[in-house]
Amino acid sequence: MTPTAPRIVLRPLILSIAIASLPAAAWAKTPVATGTGGAVATISEPASQAALAILNKGGNAIDAAVAAAATLGVTDPFSCGIGGGGFMMIYLAKDKRVITIDHRETAPANFKPTVFQQDGKEIPFDTAVASGMAVGVPGAVRGWHEALDRYGSMSLKQVLQPAIAVAQNGFKVNHNFSHLVQENEAKFAQFPATAQLYLRNGKALPSGTLLRNPDLAKAYRELAAGGVKAFYEGKIGRAIVDTVNRPGGQIRPGAMTMADLANYEARLRQPIRYTYRGYELAGMPLPSSGGVAIGEALNILEGYDLKSMPRDKVEHLYMEAARLAFADRNAYLADPEFVEAPVQGLLSKAYAARRRELIDPTRAGKVATAGDPYLFQQDQSVPLRPATGTKLLAESAHTTHLTVSDKDGNIVAYTYTIESWGGSGITVPGYGFLLNNEMTDFDFSGPHPNVPEAGKRPRSSMSPTMAFKDGKPAFTIGSPGGATIITTVLQSIVNHIDLGMPMDQAIDAPRLSERNGEATHIEPGYSGTQTALAHDKYGRRWAADAEEIGAANALVFNPDGTVTAVSEGKRHGVGSALVQKKGH
Repeated sequence: MTPTAPRIVLRPLILSIAIASLPAAAWAKTPVATGTGGAVATISEPASQAALAILNKGGNAIDAAVAAAATLGVTDPFSCGIGGGGFMMIYLAKDKRVITIDHRETAPANFKPTVFQQDGKEIPFDTAVASGMAVGVPGAVRGWHEALDRYGSMSLKQVLQPAIAVAQNGFKVNHNFSHLVQENEAKFAQFPATAQLYLRNGKALPSGTLLRNPDLAKAYRELAAGGVKAFYEGKIGRAIVDTVNRPGGQIRPGAMTMADLANYEARLRQPIRYTYRGYELAGMPLPSSGGVAIGEALNILEGYDLKSMPRDKVEHLYMEAARLAFADRNAYLADPEFVEAPVQGLLSKAYAARRRELIDPTRAGKVATAGDPYLFQQDQSVPLRPATGTKLLAESAHTTHLTVSDKDGNIVAYTYTIESWGGSGITVPGYGFLLNNEMTDFDFSGPHPNVPEAGKRPRSSMSPTMAFKDGKPAFTIGSPGGATIITTVLQSIVNHIDLGMPMDQAIDAPRLSERNGEATHIEPGYSGTQTALAHDKYGRRWAADAEEIGAANALVFNPDGTVTAVSEGKRHGVGSALVQKKGH
């Protein structure tokens, strides 16, 4: 709790009614908004409205972020929820400091490096996903508790009220929601509680359906009444353990215990810091690989005068820098409590210069090998160098990112997830939330820094990022998208800083995701365009399976004191940007 932040007395019933009774026109999405006071950008209109309601009641950015996150657990349950975890970055305006709260899921105490192997071979990825063994100990509720207790001005009970109202009263399913269910019909059908909630006669709920989730409203009410202990030591925790260990049918069970839940801790960590063209950026530290990978790629790009180059050349260099950063990320990065990763070396400008020498400005590279950052580590203990690897893991592309600021200048950039679309597919009966499959973010076999181990947090790509100029906040940016999170945030920063695009254009621009694979991933409709054809001269290969990449949200702090909230203008059904007072 900040010492100057008074505890706000909020009447939950009034707030519930305010959220639930908003007219239909109030839910029309606006992806860009500029104004004064607080601001919020999420992919969900009810979530953005929940954050704004908290801000309007006197809550700060931390309070509003948790309110939005809880509401996203209702409206975007396949991306996030209390069955998962995440990374929250907080800027405290009074102290001018950045804090990160790591509430990533952890492996249960029974985990061993061979947990995803059978007869010495890796089990199929999809088999691992839809199983109790894929479920990590959820961290979201513990993370919310830490954020509110240390830096908020409202109680968990107060900030959960908007989400309770939406869960109880329902919301209309849109086309994107229905499509995501359709893609997961087979997975959801395996679990009766999930099928009952999201399927009708085995098929996805059609767009326009009013979906109520009274069980999730019940879960939130129990959290409101009992706080963090209700989740980690109470009835909800017991229901999680029973569900993980007995998922039913032929589904592989887990071996989670109440002790695993009770022992879960969030971590407050120092952010990754680096500079780029006069900006100071703060990124998420390990076990997220996002901050390090983006920092390394930007350090590589800083050696080029991108502003003077045509767009295709800038994109070529961006993709090659990403390729090299991913080679290093895949080889070295993992949970810092288990692995001594060479972070200092990877973020060294001198190391970036060495890596830059490998880029051919006229040709797309092949799959890159990891470099040797230990030469730039300045570590007298000379830690052992792990075996390097360049394998690109199957990493699910489904998460959510939100960002909030308040009238006092506090800021939150928050990415949280249950991993795959719909996580493990397992809904906790009686409580209406899906459980994560975060354990599949581990490497299934070693030797590798990111193999499963008891109590370990799997490496993540989540990349909430804040940028500062002359000591003042300049912008925030973050996205869902599995490993494409890193490239989405990186490309958006390059678009904004180097190509001079306003943030809405930087986010809406076609995304290219190079993750050191055989081919570069692109979005539908990009192949064959004039921009894509301009890349032919580099000999670049496009992946055949084009799909939407990311769903970013950002805040831009303008020189005149206003703030611009920016969400997606076309992806994921269009995002929602709101400000307390519209600018003129």
